[in-house]
Amino acid sequence: MFDFDATLPLMAVQFLLLTAILNVVFFKPLTKSLEERSDYIRSNETEARERLAKAERLAEQYEQELASTRRQYQATIAAAQQEAQKISAQKIAAAQQEAQAQREQAQRELDQQKQEALKTLEQQVESLSHQILDKLLLGA
Repeated sequence: MFDFDATLPLMAVQFLLLTAILNVVFFKPLTKSLEERSDYIRSNETEARERLAKAERLAEQYEQELASTRRQYQATIAAAQQEAQKISAQKIAAAQQEAQAQREQAQRELDQQKQEALKTLEQQVESLSHQILDKLLLGA
């Protein structure tokens, strides 16, 4: 069946020599290339994760800043509305005071005119009374 002559060791040596040559020429560069590719993929994956984490942190920071800005402008709007209401209330109060002062002034003027009219009427009544009295006394 098998002949154990010089061909078996020669084939074994050829096999080992072919394995060594293939290892040096083909497998080592291929393994090196695969390792470099694997390292490149790992470094890119790590870098991508870092960038993603950084982007998420920035997005969260921007959202916080946006929320803070919204709160600030809402507070500013509320303060402006309160200030406008305050100014409006002050102007209304001032207008009411002015209207009250004008009413009081008008009432004083009316009272003064009334007093003057009463004095004038009293004088006229007195004058007419004297005239009537003179006519009655002279005509009798």
